[in-house]
Order: sequence, then structure tokens, then C-alpha cells
Amino acid sequence: MRELKLYFGPQHLGMVGNFSITLQVEGDRIIKAESNPGYLHRGFEKLMEQRTWIQNFPLVCRINVVEPDHMELIYSMGVEKLAGIEVPERGKYIRSIFCEMARVASHLFGAWAYANMLGFDTVANWAMYHRDLLLDMFEELTGARVYHIYLRPGGVRRDFPDGFTDRLVKTLHKIGGKVPDYNATFFENRLFQKRAEGIGIVTRKEAMRMGAVGHTLKATGLKYDIRKIEPYAAYDHVDFNIPTRTGGDAYSRLLTIRDDMIESVHMIFKLIDKMPKTGEVYTKTPNPFKWKIPAGEAYVRCESARGELGLYMVSNGGTNPYRVHFNTPSFNNGLTVLEKALEGESISDVGNIMISLYVVAPEIDR
Repeated sequence: MRELKLYFGPQHLGMVGNFSITLQVEGDRIIKAESNPGYLHRGFEKLMEQRTWIQNFPLVCRINVVEPDHMELIYSMGVEKLAGIEVPERGKYIRSIFCEMARVASHLFGAWAYANMLGFDTVANWAMYHRDLLLDMFEELTGARVYHIYLRPGGVRRDFPDGFTDRLVKTLHKIGGKVPDYNATFFENRLFQKRAEGIGIVTRKEAMRMGAVGHTLKATGLKYDIRKIEPYAAYDHVDFNIPTRTGGDAYSRLLTIRDDMIESVHMIFKLIDKMPKTGEVYTKTPNPFKWKIPAGEAYVRCESARGELGLYMVSNGGTNPYRVHFNTPSFNNGLTVLEKALEGESISDVGNIMISLYVVAPEIDR
């Protein structure tokens, strides 16, 4: 028999520890792959139906450990749509700035993981250090470094402290000043190109058929971004580009992530310039522990760092959601797209392809 069943993982860094893949291989060539997302952080949706509207905020963050802020945003948007709450103008700008900070921090984490996996330790250390600078800013604003619980129905928890935007701009300039070094050492390095070009190719037709989102879709040349298609927060008040590539491979996906991170930094500068200098940052709501949301159903979506993130929520008029269901970007990217991208590739590129698809495992088994 020439074929062999090989169990890859679950200890691999590519999927935060618990994700494993069953590979059908012939030699070192993958014939078929089957994803097993594991049982990390599961049961979110049913747990949320047992808790009050406000108690779900610490819970919803855990669905994406790397980027919890868009989970806060989408849940807040769902409650606002059900309750008919409007966010003040300044609150909208702060939300957009906050989410773009989260996008940059998430992309830096992705750059760390990919560079570390390929052996570019210097670049990995740079990325983690620069992400830590942003975590300092999150800590100053919210008191926490990872799970911030800053976005809330009606706006944000508190306004920016004095001088915060100036310190944020200074931090982003410090990170941006290192981009030429990132390019020279990693993104334009021939070793990175040889390991990533032509690896894990997903065509535009395949990506659309399998429901790929985010940079996986943009890397095939399709400009699909919820911030443009269905603007929310203050995204309709600033002009920005949607970075794309056409190769559909791991190389194109990583370059799309890099370009998206740079675009987010430019967008933060524009948002700061246009943001109202004064004004309310949240709309007052009833006692959150006794808050009864009017009966109804709502579907909302936003563009997380990994792509389109959706939430369907039903209220029966009680103090907690009746039904909750998330549409997460990692579900399709980490199951159907990953299995297709691995076919015909070498065992040595499994981690390469896994990380290039930018999947967070808790988003899959919710």
C-alpha cells in the first residue's frame, strides 16, 4: 500500500493548539485532508442564551481570543438593532478607531505566527513587540490588554482620555517606520517567496463557491469588504482602499494582510482628523441587569480582520437572548477552504497553508 493516514497536530501553532488534521498521504504528498477543529471554547451560542444581555460581553470575547473586539462590536450592533438604539457620532468614530487598532494588532499577531513558523525569528519578535505597543494603548483605554469589554450597546464604555489620540498616532508611526525592515527581511525575502508562492492556491471561483471571506477572498482579486458594501460605525465618513492580490496562494494572502494593516493605520489617521472634538460617546440604556430587549430578530455583520463576521439574534422580550448564532470567517476558511488548499501539497507546507488562511479555532466549534 502506497497511501498512509497521518495525524497532523493538534499541537501545531497554526491553529492555537487544539486544531488537528487527518491527512491521507502518498509519500510526502497530500491526497486528502480532513479538518478536526477540536473542542476548545465550545458552546458559546447556547451559553449566551442562558445569560443576560450584559453578561454576554465577557463571554463573546472568547470566541476569538486574538481579536475579541469585533465580537464585542457585532454583539453590540445586534442588541442596538433589536432595541432601536442609535450611537452618537463621536461614539461611531471611536468604535471605528478602536476596531482598526484591533485589526492592526491581529495582523501583527498573524505576522508573528507565520514568520515564526517559517523560521524568521527576528521578524516574529518585531511583530510581537509592535503588537505589545498596541496592547499598551488598549490597556490605557480599557484597563485590559486582551479582553477589553469596551464596546457596548449605544456606543463605547468611556471616551478617549486626554492625549490618547496623540499617543496612538506616535505609536502607529513607530510601527509604520519599521515597514521597510519588514519588507526587506521578510515580505521581499526570496526564502519567504519560495516557501509561499504557488502554495495552497485557491482560485476566485473556488473561494466564492466555498464561502471564503476576508483576505482569502481578496487574495483572488475580489474586492469584498463589509466596511464598503454595508458601512457601519464611521466607515462611510472616510475614504479607504481594499487591498487585493490575484495569485490566490499563501504569498498573496500574506501580502494582502500586510497591505490591509498599512491601510488600517492610514484609516485611523483619517478618522482621528474627522472625529468630532466633543460630544457624547454612548446612548444611555436601562439597568443592564434587568434590561428587557423588545421581541424580534436581527442579523448584523461587520468586517473583522479575518473577513465577514455575522450575527443572527432573536429576542422574545426577556432579559436574555432567545437564540444566538454567529457566522464566523474561520468556519469556512478553516474547514472547506483549508481541506481544498491542502490537496496536492507537501506535508512540509501544512503549517504554512494553515496560518496563511488566518483561522482562529474557537470561531469554528461555537
